[in-house]
Amino acid sequence: MTKVLFLVVSGDEKMDLALTMAANAVTKKLYEDLKVIFFGPSEERLLKLEGPAKDNFEKLLSGGAIDSSCVNYANNKGIKDAIAKLNVKLMPAGDRLSYYLNNGYQVVTF
Repeated sequence: MTKVLFLVVSGDEKMDLALTMAANAVTKKLYEDLKVIFFGPSEERLLKLEGPAKDNFEKLLSGGAIDSSCVNYANNKGIKDAIAKLNVKLMPAGDRLSYYLNNGYQVVTF
């Protein structure tokens, strides 16, 4: 089976679609492993999730599929503390992306 990393950059409805697809994939065990990294505008949208998107985010978080959000972007936008309150780890996105690529994950970008 394949290991997949969802790299979510979009700060619009594409992020909601990514969360839906990721939650469905985890529920149906479609991959050996699935992880999600938030980078850029998606980090700001994280703070505004509601309805099904928020539910899917919570499923992914409680299931251990959420890897991290980019600490550098969050610092630059002044949202680091707000993201930390969501229980999302803040780490450099480039480092995390490299980690997953070096460990055989296929990257899907939204």
